[in-house]
Amino acid sequence: MIPLLALLAGYLLGSIPFGWLAGKWCAGVDLRELGSGSTGATNVLRQVGKGPALVVFLLDVLKGSAAVLLARGLLQPLLDTASSDWWVVGAGLAALAGHSWPIWLGGKGGKAVATGLGMLLGLVPAVGLACFGFFLATLALTRIVSLSSVVASLSLPLLMLAEFAAAGTGLRPAFLILAILTTLLVVWRHRANLSRLLAGTEPKLGAPRTDG
Repeated sequence: MIPLLALLAGYLLGSIPFGWLAGKWCAGVDLRELGSGSTGATNVLRQVGKGPALVVFLLDVLKGSAAVLLARGLLQPLLDTASSDWWVVGAGLAALAGHSWPIWLGGKGGKAVATGLGMLLGLVPAVGLACFGFFLATLALTRIVSLSSVVASLSLPLLMLAEFAAAGTGLRPAFLILAILTTLLVVWRHRANLSRLLAGTEPKLGAPRTDG
């Protein structure tokens, strides 16, 4: 039962709707009905302000890390490393699912970028930091959050492979599968943004946004 509890805990941690709560508490708005409709930090920034957005970003990162660290603490004393890897990865993916499709908000949440970063920092800190570096570099060049998120996610599988090679520990299949699934989830959650990028209508950071 402990592995299943780790998965459930991951989902419940990921589903804590910090962005939605910030909208309600700080501005009396429902973020699902404004801007992109996302409950993530970017929509909080556009609809509520910089301070709440920073707090939401940090809390979303924290819940991603907490999900995998809790699962690791519960499972590694019970299972061998290879077996615990799959369950810890499952808990991380459950956190991403909880953030993207929270039960409390009718399945309408955020795009899993900050929570995904937290998950990576909890699992493989070097890869998480490198992904964040790609995000910041792309954001500095383009000032487009969605493009920066997609670029960072696309770099993830390659960074994970590079980390395995540098560490000399051999391939950890569960972590590579996690990288691939995380990339697919982030790109899928940004499919509307990608359409606007191709059309040249995706807003830059700091620009107002009123479309869905």
